[in-house]
Amino acid sequence: MNTLQAGDKAPLFSLADQNGDTVELAELLKENKVLVYFYPKASTPGCTVQAENLRDHKAELAALNTVAVGISPDPVKRLKNFETKKELNFPLLSDEDHAIADAFGVWGLKKFMGKEYDGIHRLSFLVGQDGTIEHFFNKFKTKDHHQVVIDYLKENA
Repeated sequence: MNTLQAGDKAPLFSLADQNGDTVELAELLKENKVLVYFYPKASTPGCTVQAENLRDHKAELAALNTVAVGISPDPVKRLKNFETKKELNFPLLSDEDHAIADAFGVWGLKKFMGKEYDGIHRLSFLVGQDGTIEHFFNKFKTKDHHQVVIDYLKENA
């Protein structure tokens, strides 16, 4: 797993969101910085807490010229259920073949309860409007992810 770092160019992507609509990173970057956050699976406890906090702090992120998009290997239908059940207010993108996760370097070997398997590592990237990764977030808990991002944005405004 060769994870991208600050200063690297973010891979431009075009993925289906929870409504089946295409979301392109290049389009989002025309008006905002983009927090690209990768999460393992919709509707699981940690992913739910992380998404709910981003939902609840969307206005604060917007005030800092930033929008969030979540990417997981879930199919569109599962993402739609997650959005509806948790009243999420930002794009959830389906990366079923994990091509984008691979491009960002967040797909790799994981260990859980003695088992090894390939999956998404919970990591986030702040992509500046020029398409360059401004910051790589790898030290956070699901419950404080949003605050780590907001604090960074405020300190580096």
